[in-house]
Amino acid sequence: MRTLIGVIGSSKAVEPVLTAAYSLGREIIRAGYSLICGGLGGVMEEVCRGAHDEAGSGSGRIIGLLPGTQKGEANPYVDIVIPTGMGYARNMIIACSSDALIAVSGESGTLSEIAMAWNYGKPVVAMAGLPGITAKLIGGSLDIQKGPRKIEGAKDAKEAIELVKRLLSL
Repeated sequence: MRTLIGVIGSSKAVEPVLTAAYSLGREIIRAGYSLICGGLGGVMEEVCRGAHDEAGSGSGRIIGLLPGTQKGEANPYVDIVIPTGMGYARNMIIACSSDALIAVSGESGTLSEIAMAWNYGKPVVAMAGLPGITAKLIGGSLDIQKGPRKIEGAKDAKEAIELVKRLLSL
């Protein structure tokens, strides 16, 4: 079974966040992983575009879980489109389905996904040096009752994947 990496972040992202997301998509595929995300625009579209450019069209390795009910809402780089009709509740599916989660910038929706993944014991890596809430969480623990874990920080896409590999092997 292929490892599924969830990528989360702002749907209204701008540079340098978009470049970081694109690079991350490429690195996810290079590492042999598959990608799951919200399937829309911003960080989601760029991470999918990077993964698509690395894997090729129709690889079946890019999954988009849409908040709405229409497949046509997905960005053009998603291989497998799953309309949930669940709105923000689809964030729970992304958090639970991912073997590890990587946050690229983001705001309150991203924060909800991080919290859900944390509660389910999933490794969480946040990209450092980008605007948004996620970089502020690096090195911290969301809930000490869940053990002595912390949110790991990565300076770039390659480091994020190296951290994921290490965290998944623990």
